[in-house]
Amino acid sequence: MADTLHDREPPRIQLANQPTRGHWLRYGESLGPRFWLKRDDHTGSELMGNKVRKLEYLMADALAEKATHVFSCGGEQSNHARATAFAARQLGMESVLILRTDDPEQPPAATGNILLDKLVGSEIVWISRPAWRNRNQLLAEQADRIRAAGGRPYVVPEGGSNALGSWGYIRAMHELASDLSTIASPSNPVTVVYACGSGGTGAGLVMGAKLFGLAAKGIRIAGVNVCDDRAYFLDVIGKICSDMESRWSLGANVTAEDIELVDGHVGAGYAKSRPEELMTIRDLCRSDGVVLDPVYTGKAFHGVVTELKRDPKRFGSTVAFIHTGGMFGLFPSYDLFTPLL
Repeated sequence: MADTLHDREPPRIQLANQPTRGHWLRYGESLGPRFWLKRDDHTGSELMGNKVRKLEYLMADALAEKATHVFSCGGEQSNHARATAFAARQLGMESVLILRTDDPEQPPAATGNILLDKLVGSEIVWISRPAWRNRNQLLAEQADRIRAAGGRPYVVPEGGSNALGSWGYIRAMHELASDLSTIASPSNPVTVVYACGSGGTGAGLVMGAKLFGLAAKGIRIAGVNVCDDRAYFLDVIGKICSDMESRWSLGANVTAEDIELVDGHVGAGYAKSRPEELMTIRDLCRSDGVVLDPVYTGKAFHGVVTELKRDPKRFGSTVAFIHTGGMFGLFPSYDLFTPLL
């Protein structure tokens, strides 16, 4: 695969181990389609997961801006925040993370991603769940603080999910087109499924699928939203695709009809797990030795399983599930898993 993806591709700095491999699963043989797994949890170790693909473009921009500090935000166990902090440090920049929690006066224990955030020396600003709605304003205020002290701040949005970051998943879609070239066809359709949490991964995949003409090759894209709802992500993904089009004139012409979302699997809420979701994580571990996380991949994979139990033909002959990482977020959930082990 050529290193230059598109003649209008913005600059990137290589942070991820790519292309990532894919393989078949034994899991789900009775559900109908076969499962093929794209291992984007292998993009790195401290930088594992889908976030690093987006950060390749965002960090290239930060370096071009001569940033001294990188800012971002997320939930208390945010994979994106952890990846941003490590990418910043590896490139010689400081990081400031705004993290959402129940009680900012009594932050959660330093386990999982929080421990890694602290180890890499990130400054953590804890905020309440109600304050989260003002996260962009809070990011701007923190950036102003660093600017007033003589630093050069660079703000990375939640999940790295903007037009620039989403180029990471146009590139991933190019990999997937190659991966699935001997699997997918109009007579043997494949559905690429991803966990949708902030919209940037979905926007890149949808844009890439249109640019590379993958629908005609039997490949479609579907996101399982792990928070909010279908209407919310139709809007978010649509806006990111529109922004990409206006900035780079790609000619993909993404419409709402191109954005498929499998709603109804948020369960108890974002980052809240039900026993049946945890059992699916456990069962995949025991069938294939693959570890999903409870916030994103585990919830989305369980959603696919639930859909297939209702309709085995729901996703065609093959489900190509993108494992977007998140293992570190599993560790604080030990008490929830104990009854299932």
